[in-house]
Amino acid sequence: MHGAAMRFSAFCQRFFVKAPVRTPTQCATARPPVRLSTRPLGLGLGWGLSLGLAVASACALPPVAFAGAGGEPTSPGISWIVMDANTGRILGQNQAYTLRYPASLTKLMTLDLAFAALRAHRLSFATDLPVSRAAARVQPVKLDLVPGQTVSVRQAVLGMTTLSANDAATALGQYLGGGSISRFAGMMTARAHQLGMRRTQFANPSGLPNPMQVTDAYDMAILARHLLLDYPQYRYLFSVPHFTFEGRVIPNIDGMLKRYPGAIGMKTGYTNLARFNLVTAAVRNGHLLIGVELHAHSWRVAYSTMAQLLNQGFAAEGAGSPPLTLAANQPSAAPVITRVASRTVHPMAPVLRVADVAKLQARPVRGGQWIAQVGSYDNYPAARRQALAVHRLRGNQGRVLILPALVRGRRMWRAQLAGLDRVAAKQTCSLLARRHLSCFVIAPARESLAMR
Repeated sequence: MHGAAMRFSAFCQRFFVKAPVRTPTQCATARPPVRLSTRPLGLGLGWGLSLGLAVASACALPPVAFAGAGGEPTSPGISWIVMDANTGRILGQNQAYTLRYPASLTKLMTLDLAFAALRAHRLSFATDLPVSRAAARVQPVKLDLVPGQTVSVRQAVLGMTTLSANDAATALGQYLGGGSISRFAGMMTARAHQLGMRRTQFANPSGLPNPMQVTDAYDMAILARHLLLDYPQYRYLFSVPHFTFEGRVIPNIDGMLKRYPGAIGMKTGYTNLARFNLVTAAVRNGHLLIGVELHAHSWRVAYSTMAQLLNQGFAAEGAGSPPLTLAANQPSAAPVITRVASRTVHPMAPVLRVADVAKLQARPVRGGQWIAQVGSYDNYPAARRQALAVHRLRGNQGRVLILPALVRGRRMWRAQLAGLDRVAAKQTCSLLARRHLSCFVIAPARESLAMR
């Protein structure tokens, strides 16, 4: 070790308490064995990373620190790791095998199973997910879904990657788990162990507090690397700055996207016991690094520490060697896999382009471009309830749309059924008129009037 690598090592020792170091042989015995789940995944997919490769990498890399079980997963200190995504090489770590609560980092595994189902054509972005009472009542960060409505896979995924919406994650997990959250949690854990995440256990698709839901920084780095390398066509989802959901602009809450040049983002997470958690991937000069940080004291600490870790990682000698060959970011394209000396290299896509955001947000119109406006309300939930009621009354024709509007300086919410043809829109309003309810038809050329 010399040069930049020595400086990175000094940085690690200066800012963090060093845990006892074990040799690679001790590493193999220090981590308790985990019995692989025999529960079938139910997805019937060909996975990108083999279990042998993932497990072998755990101790084939530089010696790691291992913290004892006492006090886990709320033991003092910050757990972190920096990994070269191309090679899997660990560039630095601190308490990387200390068990922690993952909080919303859990959603990365929910996304993994969703991406696998998309690749196997068991799911599409247009698939409508039913929202159960269990999904609607989760707290606190959510899209405000209500029981009985549907949300598309695209909207659910974006809700998770931007806002970290718990209701969207629960609806997606229930769908993939055949209606059962516990069944999906079993699928998540089995998949984690298959990837080599040997100490990770999942209990729900969102990351809401559960004492049985634990992971460590090394395991989360394995998951992040797998998502980036095996699903490059979905990488752009982690960099979307915002998306529109039923007339509301949903922002991306990951502060690293604005704070760190080249950041892809990935996931943030917080609960009272988990503290502040962060998984960040970033590209610099064609090199891709992954940083994982668990149990930080605040977002300010988490973001500033992550930036320092990535800077030191990029400066470390040999980081990213050999550099990745970047490919055009095409969300619909399958990953290109090249075999080089028995190692699988997946070309990564560049940072999200404006054209990709437009493609992402442009959901296909179903049935037509006519709209039936079925009510105007001074609060969002009331508008949603009316639109959903009319949607059910009309046999689920069209799609529910809730749009904000300013009327004489007062915010109102307009309930609409969009994606109708002319006949269906007029029939909807005729039906409501017979029930003495407000409704009027908006033709395609007049659609902008609904926003005033």
